Amino acid sequence: MARIKGNVAGLRRRRKYVKAAKGQFGHRKSRYIQARRSVIKGFTFAFRDRKVKKRHFRRLWIARINAACRDAGITYSRFIKGLSDAKIVINRKMISELAIASPAAFKQLVKIAKG
Repeated sequence: MARIKGNVAGLRRRRKYVKAAKGQFGHRKSRYIQARRSVIKGFTFAFRDRKVKKRHFRRLWIARINAACRDAGITYSRFIKGLSDAKIVINRKMISELAIASPAAFKQLVKIAKG
């Protein structure tokens, strides 16, 4: 029986990595081994950074809320504790948006948290 060579399938497999490496610098975009290494590393970073992005945004929202709280004369931790004691369930993203877009509404939340 004749031996079957994997030329077509192998070429397709290699082209997939080279195509995914489009836009990379130097030989990473044209040489298969470098392209494959670069693409796999890029996928690893993308997977990791999807989680890191969530952390960064939460830190940003907390910093914004803290700054708005300090202007209103209360600390961030007391503000959050006051909201939880008052049974107000609102996430930090929305509180941050309120602090920026609607300072009057944020002042109401501060008043509730203080009282």
